Amino acid sequence: MKTKIKNADGKLGILLPGMGAVATTLIAGVHAVNKDIAKPIGSTSQMGTIRIGKRTEDNTPLIKNFIPLADINNIAFGGWDIFEENVYESATHAGVLDRYLLEQLKPELEAIKPMKAVFDKKYVTKLDGSHIKSGANKMELATQLRQDIRYFKANNNCDRLVMVWCGSTEIYIEESTVHQTIENLEKGMRNNDENIPSSMIYAYAAIMEGVPYANGAPNLSADIPALVQLAKDNNVPICGKDFKTGQTLMKTILAPGLKTRSLGIAGWFSTNILGNRDGEVLDDPASFKTKEMSKLSVLDSILEPEKNPDLYKDLYHKVRINYYPPHGDNKEGWDNLDIFGWLGYKMQIKVDFLCRDSILAAPLVLDLAIFLDLASRANMSGIQEWLSFFFKAPQTPIKDIQPIHDIFKQEMKLKNTLRHLQGEDLVTHLELDEKIEI
Repeated sequence: MKTKIKNADGKLGILLPGMGAVATTLIAGVHAVNKDIAKPIGSTSQMGTIRIGKRTEDNTPLIKNFIPLADINNIAFGGWDIFEENVYESATHAGVLDRYLLEQLKPELEAIKPMKAVFDKKYVTKLDGSHIKSGANKMELATQLRQDIRYFKANNNCDRLVMVWCGSTEIYIEESTVHQTIENLEKGMRNNDENIPSSMIYAYAAIMEGVPYANGAPNLSADIPALVQLAKDNNVPICGKDFKTGQTLMKTILAPGLKTRSLGIAGWFSTNILGNRDGEVLDDPASFKTKEMSKLSVLDSILEPEKNPDLYKDLYHKVRINYYPPHGDNKEGWDNLDIFGWLGYKMQIKVDFLCRDSILAAPLVLDLAIFLDLASRANMSGIQEWLSFFFKAPQTPIKDIQPIHDIFKQEMKLKNTLRHLQGEDLVTHLELDEKIEI
């Protein structure tokens, strides 16, 4: 049965806490696409296809032509940042996109200026900005964010909003009593509890305003019982955590293939070299721990060493991140895999992924905004596990259950969710007799 989905007419506002390299690359990219200067390569919502029905029917439309999605020609961008630069200035300083492209988009980008951010240097020690809000406590700051959300919606004539966190990785924080109920969380905000970081204040403000929220960093953010329940109560879809871009993307492609062929892995050493603001932030051990926890969980979930002890129980997995300013936004992910095959004979795989961090992340932000808006119009609330495809450490609707990290399973879950919403048969690839049932 087809799900009733509200139409996607009108303007969608995309709010971005953190308007640095990733956010400005997204904004400039969407304007470039809308001006026919470039193509939205890397965006599943814009360039991805979906098979409908049997293989013999050869029906594979673009996803955006299959299900009603927001039109990227009718989007308004806004957000917050600790620096006062407009999007053109910020994109120029980020150095991701070339100046020739930016000059063609200059009027549109200069018109987008960040609102003052909620920021506390305690949670991101390597950054320091002056374009920040002040308030008596964290609840007052949340109230200011909620006012910003309302103002942006009205001032830009938006019909709907979504929020995607594009800010920095905060220091590692574990779930505690203040995170268990909304009453505890709100009391903690009034008392300036140190276990409530800036990203959590943004998540609270968004959900209270009925705005879908995605977390692109490994921060605790909305991944706490209080905000998960609030999202359900307020009928707001949420998802996260941590955009799956470079090295982890490679892991979720390679590990499933090795496991499928029953090849063993003795060790997987990973190191990252990057020089942008994210690299600088992760140079702080407390922030790195947050990222490390996100990165380390991937292989255990895919390989299931407890179920495959002969192949993976002794796997040694090490992750390193190194700040190297000359690389800028060009991130290098280097992996060494020590594997073994028939009779235990050893082999090696080496991967050197010379990637561009923001180029990989920007289309994910767009897809998350577009799909969260779809989820909201389809009356889907709480954690959207079908959007795990975009994350390193996906949120799961059942506490303590292992998330799905295998990118191929994630893709199947995403596309089958879209098929389900449109009342189409799910594709399982269980094609026992191709001449009869395909």
